[in-house]
Amino acid sequence: MTEREHNEAIRVQDGLNRRTFLQTSAHGFGAAALGSLLCSDQTGARPLFSQVPRLAKAKRVIYLFQSGGPSQMDLFDPKPGLESERGTELPASVRGTQRITTMTSKQKSLPILPSPYKFSRHGESGLELSELLPNWTEVADDLCIIRSMHTEAINHDPAITFFQTGFQLAGRPAIGSWISYGLGAMNKNLPAYLVLTSRATAGGAQPLYSRLWNSGFLPAEHSGVKLRNTGDPVYFLDNPPGIDRAMRRDMLDDLAKLNWRQNAIVGDPEIESRIAQYEMAFRMQASVPEMADISDEPESVLKLYGPNVKKPGTYARNCLVARRLAERGVRFIQLFHMGWDQHAKLTEALPRQCRDTEHPTAGLIKDLKQRGMLDDTLVVWGGEFGRTIYAQDPGNNAGRDHHPRCFTQMLAGAGTRGGHTHGATDDYCYNIIEDPVHVHDLNATILHLMGIDHEQLTYKFQGRDYRLTDVHGEVVKGVLS
Repeated sequence: MTEREHNEAIRVQDGLNRRTFLQTSAHGFGAAALGSLLCSDQTGARPLFSQVPRLAKAKRVIYLFQSGGPSQMDLFDPKPGLESERGTELPASVRGTQRITTMTSKQKSLPILPSPYKFSRHGESGLELSELLPNWTEVADDLCIIRSMHTEAINHDPAITFFQTGFQLAGRPAIGSWISYGLGAMNKNLPAYLVLTSRATAGGAQPLYSRLWNSGFLPAEHSGVKLRNTGDPVYFLDNPPGIDRAMRRDMLDDLAKLNWRQNAIVGDPEIESRIAQYEMAFRMQASVPEMADISDEPESVLKLYGPNVKKPGTYARNCLVARRLAERGVRFIQLFHMGWDQHAKLTEALPRQCRDTEHPTAGLIKDLKQRGMLDDTLVVWGGEFGRTIYAQDPGNNAGRDHHPRCFTQMLAGAGTRGGHTHGATDDYCYNIIEDPVHVHDLNATILHLMGIDHEQLTYKFQGRDYRLTDVHGEVVKGVLS
């Protein structure tokens, strides 16, 4: 065999390697994604799916994920009749055979703990809200409260993973990645999916992992890009000394030529994703500093978000940055706020958590509305599950345990029914008695509002067509305007 024949044999073998074979089905999608990211159209990327209906109510989503599980009976789902049963055992007929966590399974009893907080009706709709949400009362007629959410997972990590990916085990794409893959970016200078995190001002919090906003088996450019809370929003915004922007452009052009040459040999979609990410990083060097700088915001806007808005890394600051991202065409913006896991000291920890978050949340909705953006921006608020009506660690230190069988989510804007309460729970806020909404149903509804049929948004991986809602999910028509 001549040297030329030997090299040609190696090239053919590389072109048929195992990775390329397994990922062949994704190759065309990766190329389409790259084309959309690199297109010269100033309006941004074109959708990857020509069959996706474009009758969308929402152009973008701001997803305010409250990690830890907010207490629904203290915030959204009043049960005043339970005061007469304070301290009595939760009836066995109510609990049935439902699983409880190991944290309370060792308790001798499960005493009922009614909410210590008052509820009242607000707005023309008469929406019921807790006294812990005073600023939400000003936007009551814009809120759609779902009291009948339920899920399977009873512990934080699988429950959060399930909300984000439609599966309790890690490894599948996050909802923001699915939307990025299905619809592409609106602004070619910013990713379609951006993430911000914050934590409670006091007390512990369950950890968050980058896999919660990862693209899984989708092309890597659809992963969420997390913005940092201190220093530059992303690493390496500035070029090294002696390297100007023109030189960086030349370097990337030469690197792209090498990558395209390698891609012609092995046909690996990961190479295409890498090229797209390099290009996005170059554009972000110019777009991100301006986006994260809130110094041009007038004092009237800053007041909407509360006293912590000028502090980097706070939920308030992140809410304002989320609005700036929405203005600049980011498709899916997700805020994770930790600290809702009140197993003890409920009357101390829950009010503190609400002070950190309820003012900025209401301010975000007001800000979007005054800019005419709430009509096409879907705001989602909620955690991975709810809390129990019975007390954990009964006594002065009492808190509430995890409860997946019924809890509350809030939607606002973009085709949702403002001033509406959907679903109902029993007298103990323990079981759903009307219009249950599963996590898959919620995700199907979010996709529907974005103009996507959740059954059509699929991706072939290892021989199977996957989707965010697996083989489940129905659009919740009762929450649509």
